Amino acid sequence: MEYIYIALGAAVVILLFVVGYLKAPPDTAYIISGLGKKRILIGKAGWRVPFFERVDKLSLRVMQVDVKTSEAVPTNEFINVMVDGVANVKISSDPELLKRAAESLLGMRQPEMIGLITQVLEGNMREIVGSVGLKEMVQDRQGVAKKITENVVPDMDKLGIEVVNFNIQNFKDNAGTIENMGIDNVEQIRKNAAIAKANAQRDIAIASANAQQEANAVKVSAEKMMAEQNAALAVQQAEMQVKADTKKAEADAAYSIQQEAQRKTIEIARTNADIARKEKEAELADKEIALKERQLDAEVKKQADAMKYKTEKDAEAALIRRQKDAEAKMFEAVKAAEARKAEAEAMRYAMEQEAAGIRAKGLAEAEAIEKKAEAQKKMGEASVLEMYLTALPEVVKNAAAPLAQTEKIVMYGEGNSTKVVRDVMESTSQIMEGMKESTGIDLQSLLLGAMVGKAGKAE
Repeated sequence: MEYIYIALGAAVVILLFVVGYLKAPPDTAYIISGLGKKRILIGKAGWRVPFFERVDKLSLRVMQVDVKTSEAVPTNEFINVMVDGVANVKISSDPELLKRAAESLLGMRQPEMIGLITQVLEGNMREIVGSVGLKEMVQDRQGVAKKITENVVPDMDKLGIEVVNFNIQNFKDNAGTIENMGIDNVEQIRKNAAIAKANAQRDIAIASANAQQEANAVKVSAEKMMAEQNAALAVQQAEMQVKADTKKAEADAAYSIQQEAQRKTIEIARTNADIARKEKEAELADKEIALKERQLDAEVKKQADAMKYKTEKDAEAALIRRQKDAEAKMFEAVKAAEARKAEAEAMRYAMEQEAAGIRAKGLAEAEAIEKKAEAQKKMGEASVLEMYLTALPEVVKNAAAPLAQTEKIVMYGEGNSTKVVRDVMESTSQIMEGMKESTGIDLQSLLLGAMVGKAGKAE
């Protein structure tokens, strides 16, 4: 239970801390009041006691205020003027001035605040305009604006307002005094300009005459000097002409000699050039022929390689085709052989089954014969032998009957017609062995005994 109370207490403390936590932006003043001394927060965090302290906010942003005189204001020269100005103001961040602003402006909306500040500024502007002259006002707007700012500061301090700057936009008067002052100034400027122009023209004429006189003296002296120089120049030119003619004659002779030598050199060079050109042409023709031969060789070789490649590929394709055909034929032969083998095995199986049937039939007939033999036992061995010999051809015929009905017999290994006869004879022997086992009469022994007896009688 104690832990629960501690947890609830901690939760309450945390809740109070969260609810009471404040963080003021740099352009807004948080004013905390209610318990003891007021506290102001600007651009930092703080805490208030919930439910016991309140928080009010004052914006510290700059506000622009248009200040215009609602009616004409007389200057110290009794000239009525209309003044239009603009001011940028804000609630001061100074703690003392901020407390005054909290007392006088807290809860006031911005339009109401701007209206109050406009009235204070307009009153101070009227006061300053009435103490200065029109000329000073027009020529020194910055000075007049500074006077208005200095005059309004005490009143603004009482409200906790700071004047950032104040500028005068325009002056007007209904009598046109400012315009006339401009005209007077323009005329005065024109007058001063005309006087200055006349003085300048006079100075220009004097300076021009003096300059012309000096120029004439300089011109005479220069012409005299030029004449002397021209005479000296003519003498020097004559002397130089003589020297030049001499040098020219010498140069012409030397030039002729040099020209003849150059002509010979040029002819030799031209001949050498022709020989070299012809050699180059011959060399170029040889190179072109060699290049053409290499091109032809390359083309022939390329064509031969192509034909060789085509022949090889055709041969490979034919070989592959023959291999495929051989494989197909071998496969068909194997399949045919397997089919023939399967057919022979089936026929052999059928023959064996038929032989078994015949054997069974023979056994049945043997049993009948045995019974008949018992009836004829008294007749003696000669009678029995006669009966067996009479029945033996029929037995062999019945054993060979299935082979007579077969159209085609395929034999593998060592099989041939002799083996077929042997198989028939073996079937006959098996029948005789069966008769021996069933009747106890050995046909071969009887035949042998009969032959021996007959031989004895003959002897």
